[in-house]
Amino acid sequence: MRASWSSTEMIRRVLVAMTALIALIVATAGPSAQTPAPAAGAAQQPPAGGAPAAGRQGGPNASPFAGQTPISAMLVTGGCCHDYTGQSKVLMDTLNAVMPINWTVVQGMTSVPDGRLPLYDNPDWAKGMDIVIHNECWANGDLPAKVVQNITRPAVPRMFFHCSLHSYRVMKDDGWRELIGMTSRRHTRSHNILLKWVDGDPITAGLPPYVTPIDELYVIEKVWPDTKALATAVSPEDSATYPLVWTHDYRGTRVFGTTLGHGNETFHTNQFKELFTRGFRWALKKEPIALPPPPEPQRGGRGRGTAGEAPAPETASPAGRRGGGD
Repeated sequence: MRASWSSTEMIRRVLVAMTALIALIVATAGPSAQTPAPAAGAAQQPPAGGAPAAGRQGGPNASPFAGQTPISAMLVTGGCCHDYTGQSKVLMDTLNAVMPINWTVVQGMTSVPDGRLPLYDNPDWAKGMDIVIHNECWANGDLPAKVVQNITRPAVPRMFFHCSLHSYRVMKDDGWRELIGMTSRRHTRSHNILLKWVDGDPITAGLPPYVTPIDELYVIEKVWPDTKALATAVSPEDSATYPLVWTHDYRGTRVFGTTLGHGNETFHTNQFKELFTRGFRWALKKEPIALPPPPEPQRGGRGRGTAGEAPAPETASPAGRRGGGD
């Protein structure tokens, strides 16, 4: 039997069919079909676990730093004796949690020509940086005078960790060591180090007692002018007291340094994270130096800077334990 429809009925049925087809197309495409692909050559992203990009707004994952200008930070790392990839991740993840940062990471291999990074051959290597963090280890490398000038010339705040002090230690030119504010060429055998904080400094104010995991105490030969020790420790070998955390005014530029950080265990303690976070903020003249800890649930029940997680001191171990070297 053939149906007989009026013109009005035919038009109505066509409109209903078209509406259903449009609804099917939209449901199939979904929201992702309207989202453009990321542009090629996008800026370097922070490591996994880091803070979202500055300026992002809206949604449950909105950045806590919306509207803030990111810090441009360079991390110079690599060389012998340490897990630089692991340490770099701890540094960046920790600092990303307190301020927006755009990172530039320069990591050398275990061995480089002449024991130096090609980075320093360029006199403008630190151009555009707000701060440079040195966590490198080229212990027996030497540097031409021109390269030393390239390293020390940029008036940019610096941070120095552990083996940076022993880098280029055979070099006769003192420019590198003057920049750091300390001279050291050797360390004690590895052991748990008991720090004694210096009173009256905003970087150390309120810090709990700290006994490090197995680490190395650097023997300090010279403290340069305009350098202030923030923590000291007694050597188990000669009973002398050596600084191991300090600040330095290098020709008007702020420098923060620590000889700690041989093993990853030190980097993972809350006390060490709190220390280098405060040093980072101090070098950038960010006030206040210390930030209040976030609510406990956001930290998984572990607040920053809490005491009680460091191991008890143990007898000094032979040199080379936990990786040896510098």
